[in-house]
Amino acid sequence: MDITEQTLEGLFHDYSTLIYRFLVLMVNSREEAEDLTQEVFIRAYKGLPNFKGESSYKTWLYTIARNIAYDHCRKKKTLHFFKGLAHLEKNEPVPEEILAKKEQTQYLYKALVELKLSYREIIILRKIKGYQINETAEILGWSEAKVKTTLHRALNALKNELLKKGLNSDDQANIF
Repeated sequence: MDITEQTLEGLFHDYSTLIYRFLVLMVNSREEAEDLTQEVFIRAYKGLPNFKGESSYKTWLYTIARNIAYDHCRKKKTLHFFKGLAHLEKNEPVPEEILAKKEQTQYLYKALVELKLSYREIIILRKIKGYQINETAEILGWSEAKVKTTLHRALNALKNELLKKGLNSDDQANIF
């Protein structure tokens, strides 16, 4: 096994679950996310000799995953990213668990579906995945200022969608 294969094996071990979960959010299909996760690591293997280390491996892999998700969605001509967000665990929740989910969380997921792509994406990376501003900027190829501005606008749009869905400001305080 050469150094490239060893490095890729380590990257797969460290990041495959994170990449998979990101792709589930992006494409709304576990099966497709599994296939796309494999594609991410195939592209990473091919690109590893050219990796200059200007970013972390994690942000590099997320950038590859983002590009693959975009390509996939363009091919399918679908942008349904958040339907099924409540089913992210590897094992499907039992019906009782689904029913037990807080009503506010259901409102949140329904409101996210209504947001435009860039707003969904920024909320996934910053609020759901918890990436720092600089990491998010690197993944998206944006400036840090654009990340901050877009996040602010995305959260406002999400709050407006929540209001449309009937969630008042007091209920929203529990979400934000």
